[in-house]
Amino acid sequence: MSDDRGAITAFVAVVATALVLVAGMAYDGGRVITAHNATRHAAERAARAGAQQIDLAQLRATGEPRLDPDAARSAALDYLERVGLAGSAVVSRASITVTATRTQPMLILPGPDRVITVRQTATAVDEAQP
Repeated sequence: MSDDRGAITAFVAVVATALVLVAGMAYDGGRVITAHNATRHAAERAARAGAQQIDLAQLRATGEPRLDPDAARSAALDYLERVGLAGSAVVSRASITVTATRTQPMLILPGPDRVITVRQTATAVDEAQP
């Protein structure tokens, strides 16, 4: 007669570990995907907020739409601050490019680096013809 006591314990430990890893991939992976989408949308909205800051004096004088660089940058960065993100904004005549940054911690998956940094960039360009 063989002694099989404890054999099922090792099997349960291996299966439980595998289930935790699968659950971690689903949960943490979903959070990372959500972070990418939310960061991209925030960058797009910040770019639109900046793109609304037209230099009216330039537009009236020349008919050429151009952004007020300081106001556009400020509007974009203010939007990012309101939604709790860090970022940068670069203005070039009639366009603004916003980069938003978010850190997303991993809650279940093990590993040495348990924080993911998400960066998304969006550009708003004025293509209107005067």
